[in-house]
Amino acid sequence: MAREKVIGPAGGDDSAKAHDAALRPKLLKEVIGQRKVAERLEIAVRASKKLGEPLGHILFDGPPGLGKTTFSTVLPNELGTSIQMTSGPALSKPADMLPFLTNLEEGSILFIDEIHRMPRVVEEFIYPAMEDFRIDIVLGEGVSARTISMSLKRFTLIGATTRSGMLSGPMRDRFKMHEHLEFYSVDELAQIVRINAAKLNTPITPEAAKELAQRSRGTPRVANSRLHWTRNFAAARHDGAITEQIARAALDMAEVDRDGLDKNDRKYLETLIDLYGGGPTGVEALAATINLAADTLSDEIEPYLLREQYISRSPRGRVAMPRAYQLLGKLAPKPKPDDRQGTLFE
Repeated sequence: MAREKVIGPAGGDDSAKAHDAALRPKLLKEVIGQRKVAERLEIAVRASKKLGEPLGHILFDGPPGLGKTTFSTVLPNELGTSIQMTSGPALSKPADMLPFLTNLEEGSILFIDEIHRMPRVVEEFIYPAMEDFRIDIVLGEGVSARTISMSLKRFTLIGATTRSGMLSGPMRDRFKMHEHLEFYSVDELAQIVRINAAKLNTPITPEAAKELAQRSRGTPRVANSRLHWTRNFAAARHDGAITEQIARAALDMAEVDRDGLDKNDRKYLETLIDLYGGGPTGVEALAATINLAADTLSDEIEPYLLREQYISRSPRGRVAMPRAYQLLGKLAPKPKPDDRQGTLFE
């Protein structure tokens, strides 16, 4: 089993991370969904073992909550090695990388979450580490400065990002595998809910699991969050078992509708339609009006709204689609090809 080390802040909500960690699968065969990605990783793991070589560097990208960290924590279990975990925002200068790189074991894994937020100077520092398993350290300053090269144990760097386009070309090119994670089907999420409910010793009916899955936005992390809330609701107001009726009541109280949209999603759509006439408008303007960070909108709210065709992106900004007007009970305006309103697309 992998030995996990976390040095420095890894970012994110601690309680949510604790819940996710408790419910995560331990091996690739236990992973539900993303089967093509899992199959390719199985091939890479088998090849690594047979050839006696470290696993090639891997980049996972996709919206939050789809399993990037899960795959990253499963791989060391498959390889029987250790993992160190950090995040891009925690690495502000090259020296921040030294504790990780110098503590690496042969064949171990270094996981960097939100790797797109790692400064360019840190990227350039780890290029030789990724390619030649060495780092160059500058000692002294000015004319007396000298550079020494330090050898490292062979390791695997796994990066996770919601914005692979923000990585520099040279950084992306150094990853041997680049895997994009897709949203999950309702059946896959229902299976995840049933398995995790069993881990939590919570009885749940198949109909209730499907109800939770339908309201989970195609995302396992959201499904786990919905499950925890419904479990608390069932324990507080009923006998602890989750039926379809209890699941509906719990999610209705949480203001999650039948399509999985929560109050922030509806506030986004109401703002776009009521204040900006349906767009186009930029994400920065929307974020300032809603009082949420622009990254929260683009990384957590918009991917699902785009996928389900509530909004679209144009070169000039976000635009509300007919389905958004239908959801809010409003009449969609007729298209105006020569419309020049809206702010620049951010």
